[in-house]
Amino acid sequence: MADIILHHYPTSPFSEKIRLILGYKKLAWKSVIIPRIMPKPDVLALTGGYRKTPFMQIGSDIYCDSALICDVLEHLQPTPTLYPEGQKGAARIIAQWADSTLFWASMAYNLSPKGAAHMFAGAPPEAAQAFGEDRRLMAVGMTRLRPGDATAAYRSYLRRLANMLESQPFLLGDAPTVADFAAYHPLWFSRVRVPVMADILDATPGVLAWMDRMASFGHGQMEKFDAIESIAVCARSSSSSVLKDTTFQDEHGLPLGSRVSIAAESFGTDLTEGELVAATRMHYTLRRTDERAGTVHVHFPRIGYVLKKAEA
Repeated sequence: MADIILHHYPTSPFSEKIRLILGYKKLAWKSVIIPRIMPKPDVLALTGGYRKTPFMQIGSDIYCDSALICDVLEHLQPTPTLYPEGQKGAARIIAQWADSTLFWASMAYNLSPKGAAHMFAGAPPEAAQAFGEDRRLMAVGMTRLRPGDATAAYRSYLRRLANMLESQPFLLGDAPTVADFAAYHPLWFSRVRVPVMADILDATPGVLAWMDRMASFGHGQMEKFDAIESIAVCARSSSSSVLKDTTFQDEHGLPLGSRVSIAAESFGTDLTEGELVAATRMHYTLRRTDERAGTVHVHFPRIGYVLKKAEA
């Protein structure tokens, strides 16, 4: 199998979710550090438009969104599992809640004026302004919580997580599932990236102990890698997707071979256009061509993404 290449940056919470899963599954991977904000020419050469962090590359296959990356890593290394028998549905539902509702409440709290000041301490004012403008453009049309409302929600969600951990070490039992990794990364941002905001965690010591257990998995065997070389890897590779389900499931009246666009439903709605070559129960795949990356297969989960016929 070709190398796992994770395109990420250190302070990205969704990247921490994936880094920790790589550690839990004891996988080796290559690390490409990408910019936090636009422009991202090397990213777009691979994704064709998708700009959220992280994304994962294996040869000329590009996997977008951490939810899909989790599925790919499960295929590559089935044990220890993220989706134990009897808990698959609950684990996925909790993970989806954590990656959306919990995440946005936590980040509205984390990036309140006090947290933002800590995050950009020592940086020139234009750095904070550029980051804020970049995220504003990614969030056009979204309704975001104000800091006071976010704080109240975040406290409630932490208590609910604490309740789940009262009689077991992980959210659904004796071993972590995808739900644990999804719930961990927003809290990690509070504790590690904006520690001036971490006192909100003190009221739930059981959650803090769980976070210590999660952090102990580490990040696996990481090797630094270069963005330009990752594009070269793509250009000289042929697609060999880890996602083996090829059964066509048509919900849109768009046959395979159609020119389509795919974008996230809400945050980061940049379009990726290409030829639809897979639309299965769980994912979409677009084939596109880039002058540097060659023929690229870009994969998206169905949940959270909008498929449309490309505009002429």
